[in-house]
Amino acid sequence: MASITDLEKSKLDELFDTLSLVSEGADVFLCDMKYDYSRWSKSAVDFYEMPGEYMTGAGEIWINRIHPADREKYRENIEDLFSGKIDEHNIQYRAVDKNGIYNVCTCKGHVMIDAEYGPRYFAGVIRNQTAGGYIDRLTGLANQQAFFRDVKQKMDDKESMNIVLLGTSHFTKFNDMYGYDFGNRLLQHAARYIQDMVSDMGELYRLDGIKLALVTNRSIEEIQDFYSRLKDIVEANFRLDGKLIDLPVNGGAVEVDTFEIDVNTIYSCLTHAYEQSKYEAGGSLVVFENGVSEKTREKLSLLTRIRNCVAMGCRGFMLFYQPIVDAKTEKLIGAEALIRWRDKDGQMVPPNDFIPVLENDSQFPVLGEWILREAMRQGKKIIESYPDFVMSINLSYAQIQKIDFVNVVEKAMEDMDYPAKNLCLEITERCRLIDMDRLESVTFQLHQDGIKIAMDDFGTGFSSLYIMQHVECDTVKVDRSFVKDVEIDEREEKLVSVITDLSKIYGAATCVEGIETEGMRDVLRKYPVTSFQGYLYSRPLPFYDFMKKYGA
Repeated sequence: MASITDLEKSKLDELFDTLSLVSEGADVFLCDMKYDYSRWSKSAVDFYEMPGEYMTGAGEIWINRIHPADREKYRENIEDLFSGKIDEHNIQYRAVDKNGIYNVCTCKGHVMIDAEYGPRYFAGVIRNQTAGGYIDRLTGLANQQAFFRDVKQKMDDKESMNIVLLGTSHFTKFNDMYGYDFGNRLLQHAARYIQDMVSDMGELYRLDGIKLALVTNRSIEEIQDFYSRLKDIVEANFRLDGKLIDLPVNGGAVEVDTFEIDVNTIYSCLTHAYEQSKYEAGGSLVVFENGVSEKTREKLSLLTRIRNCVAMGCRGFMLFYQPIVDAKTEKLIGAEALIRWRDKDGQMVPPNDFIPVLENDSQFPVLGEWILREAMRQGKKIIESYPDFVMSINLSYAQIQKIDFVNVVEKAMEDMDYPAKNLCLEITERCRLIDMDRLESVTFQLHQDGIKIAMDDFGTGFSSLYIMQHVECDTVKVDRSFVKDVEIDEREEKLVSVITDLSKIYGAATCVEGIETEGMRDVLRKYPVTSFQGYLYSRPLPFYDFMKKYGA
């Protein structure tokens, strides 16, 4: 394609300026279709982090900003417009901004016809329906948009800060007991009280739900002191309408003094620390990685690079497969798909280094869907040689709680033409974070589709038996920590016996992970274990090595 001339650039600018005068505050774009050369409003370039006001190939750049679930609808609309099937571009979709937040946008456009060239200019406006004020109407505090804006600005200015995320457990019980009006007034009352406590410490923000965030330049020691005082008062003597209110406080914190990272990475780390406080530390303040050490800086940098790779089509990610074999015959019956990421220096990064934090990130559903589709794509090739082969894929609680999760799985199976009977989705102890009604509903729908459900890492947390009682599982996977000494420890043998009996009660098969020796295998064969997984059979392998090993 030829390069646009200076004269034609001037004409493009003239048309763009005219459109801008009548855009009424919306973001304007104008593309010279002859050269695929565009100009965009500076406000849109800054907000959506586009390469610049002038771009070649802006259409493909922009479609990568659109939510994956909305892209096909957008692409079809553009194709119909350019082919003459429709006269106007009028569509609503979600587009991600520079902070990783999806905004609802209405986009209207029109193709302008040139007498000599034919369809010549594609002009339009994008109106952000989400963007608005920066004040939360209920509490009067700065809102989540303001939080991301201000943290980003501080990072741009290389200003060190500490950020604290505050929240409480079981807040919904007050809505259930006294009504939503009481719940709203309680949140207002608590926000005002905390605002008074931190008025000289920094800026307080209301984030999603009942969470508040404090951005401060005070030390972690001072924050610990404030947090202790807050817990003492709020958990023991907090009243509204004469009622004594029990508000257990949870808190996570992150220290920021490195600035080559993404603000969304900071938020994901902050949320991870908060959840550790809520679910693992009994409400004590958890500081992400215990402060900004060199190791923490490296991890923050790593997480930022990984986020960027997810945004760029999951670049650098790959799946390894660990075989699952029949306990009696030791023949291949399935495999577990395990995500890996290769850094630009060639270093392979295991999932435990990034998944627990990335689960809280807005980008995670994109990665989760990529894992599903890639495992299905490669699994189809294995099924050609092993028709009963079952591909097991780990699920994150963050995926399951998404309202459209079942549709995502069903659409992936349809697009990849993958049989439901050859798919097993594994849920973990971290699924305790999900409302049990939600977990039951999702797994029931997946079962209705013919998909198998496994409970991974059985026994490693407090909720495994509770989940087993409420979720119909096809397989219970015994964590390796329970069998590592099974050759010499009779208690571990008895434990395996108990778990297999439990599995039978609930109609589930039993898979034991971590089989490393023939001795372990022989001991476990005394019990009704269905399948084995572990290094005795193979370490996790890249797809082509797996295919070579099993002749698939």
